[in-house]
Amino acid sequence: MDSEIAARADFSQIRYAQVWEDADILLQALDIQPGQVCLSIASAGDNALAMLSRSPERVIALDLSSAQLACLELRVAAYRELSHDELLILIGSRLGKDREALYQRCRKQLSGDVQQFWDRRSAAIRKGIGEAGRFERYFAIFRRYILPLIHHREQVNRLLKGGTLEQRQTFYQQDWDTWRWRSLFRLFFSRFVMGLGRDPSFFKYVEGRVGDRILERTRYALTALDPAENPYLQWILTGQHLTALPYTLRPENFDAIRNNLDRLEWQCISLENFLDTVGENAINHYNLSDIFEYLSPDHYHQLLQRLVKAGRPGGRLAYWNMLVPRSRPATMADQLQPLMELAQSLHAQDKAFFYSAFIVEEIIK
Repeated sequence: MDSEIAARADFSQIRYAQVWEDADILLQALDIQPGQVCLSIASAGDNALAMLSRSPERVIALDLSSAQLACLELRVAAYRELSHDELLILIGSRLGKDREALYQRCRKQLSGDVQQFWDRRSAAIRKGIGEAGRFERYFAIFRRYILPLIHHREQVNRLLKGGTLEQRQTFYQQDWDTWRWRSLFRLFFSRFVMGLGRDPSFFKYVEGRVGDRILERTRYALTALDPAENPYLQWILTGQHLTALPYTLRPENFDAIRNNLDRLEWQCISLENFLDTVGENAINHYNLSDIFEYLSPDHYHQLLQRLVKAGRPGGRLAYWNMLVPRSRPATMADQLQPLMELAQSLHAQDKAFFYSAFIVEEIIK
């Protein structure tokens, strides 16, 4: 069974040099136990690596894009070869002038094709590999050219200091939420302009005004959540991680990931075609990113059926909705149980704030 999105989008370039999905809530949702088998959409690899920290038997990372898997493979090499501080420099989370030397230390761990891939991208390595994707370049345009038209650097720094809930709400209402912020934000994060960062085909099933929906989620991130603890917001606004790091880059998780790297495998294959190769009751938990919103409802429901068939009873599916609502249909009530209270609680904590919903469903076949 071929992937619907593979026929509509170009997967030859790095779309995401980082995973813009919060591994903290993903790990709480899946509740991975030692000895279990997990499947993850690879993207840039961060969340597949995060899953390793829970000592599963295997993590299988899949992607349609060899470029995305090159991001994962370089990260694996970096965990093997570099110290934690050096990893942060290579990613771009921290400043450093020796990224090319760090890459050369990792290079011997890479396959030949991936060596060639990154050898051709020396400029991306010098900037930090976390900036190498189309989505990150889109945020960089906002940071460099749009944000200065809205707020001075001092105001951005003040925002990122966070504070109490009352302080954050007051600052947002009195200093941040200007007409210029609202109008330029809606324009830059409109369906048309977002095509600079996401493939336009990804919006096929999107309805309504995209900018308004993302603006409301951003307001939540700047007030209800603490910007001082939000690495995703910090990167968008500054191009670095200042006072917070994503799960996979925190020092306390470094050794747990590195010690389990041999349990990770990756394949350049569609999820549909991979499922053709596995039998029933093969997978405990699925990290499915936001792939379902790129699919028609019929295709989504067919894929859910196949995931349940390949899954084990008590296993879980976790995935995000950004702009298109997707959740288990009523016709599958005897196969999948929505864990709505858990999902809503975790979505309220989601530091990758632009998603409209987080879905957690448990296999009950």
